[in-house]
Amino acid sequence: MMIRVPSPAKLNLFLHITGRRENGYHELQSIFQLIDLYDWLEFEQTDDQQIQIEGLASVDLEQNLIYRAVQLLKPYAQTLTGLKIRLEKNIPMGAGLGGGSSNAATTLIVLNQLWQCGLNIEQLADLGVKLGADVPIFVHGRNAWAEGIGEHLTFIDLDQKQFIVLKPDCFISTQLLFSQKALTRDTKSTKFCAYQQTPSDFGNNFEPLARSLYPEVDEAMQYLDQFGIAKLTGTGACVFIEVTENLNIEDILANAPCKAYLVNSLQESPLVQFKV
Repeated sequence: MMIRVPSPAKLNLFLHITGRRENGYHELQSIFQLIDLYDWLEFEQTDDQQIQIEGLASVDLEQNLIYRAVQLLKPYAQTLTGLKIRLEKNIPMGAGLGGGSSNAATTLIVLNQLWQCGLNIEQLADLGVKLGADVPIFVHGRNAWAEGIGEHLTFIDLDQKQFIVLKPDCFISTQLLFSQKALTRDTKSTKFCAYQQTPSDFGNNFEPLARSLYPEVDEAMQYLDQFGIAKLTGTGACVFIEVTENLNIEDILANAPCKAYLVNSLQESPLVQFKV
């Protein structure tokens, strides 16, 4: 039996750093908005106990979040089998769209059922934090107001929207951005109701650094700023605007200086309804 499931991307509608913990981790506030840009994962059980992953040769196996998710679940498996996992990659890497975290979450959700691990969604999300701060949002599969290092989630309802997303031709180093002395790390904490009143006031603390360190990001933001309020998502390269009625979407996409996507917001991930 082969199972094929989608693995959605996300946008950070804003991203503020509000402090820093003694262990070096940064406290943040953000809104995670799921979107209908999908990777696809295929799972096929085998009899040889081997774990094979196809479709991401550029990442070492030990660093592959899909592989690491598999290893995390092994101790809980009641019916442990081998696996052949194939990844169809559509979400660009290093983009701030959460593709790797989403792939890890999808793997946890599917294998929890295939291997009869018996874990509930909260337990899966707790495991997911070990793989990355963005993994729990994809495990829960719902839009959320995020705090802590991104793992404290308050689920929220967001209006249905479309976004134009540009992927500049560069790979942003999250580590490099976090290491910059100029990074604002003391933005005042706020509330979701404040965002609802004036979302345009909420930006991304990493945006000035990304624009100065990566000219491709600056070019993409200048382009989108003609049509709306361009924002950086996460600590990746992608920038986006919300689609409004007066925009000529086809022209904007056709004349973009780099890869461009038109995406729809999701109220919840397709995986919320997943059953083997």
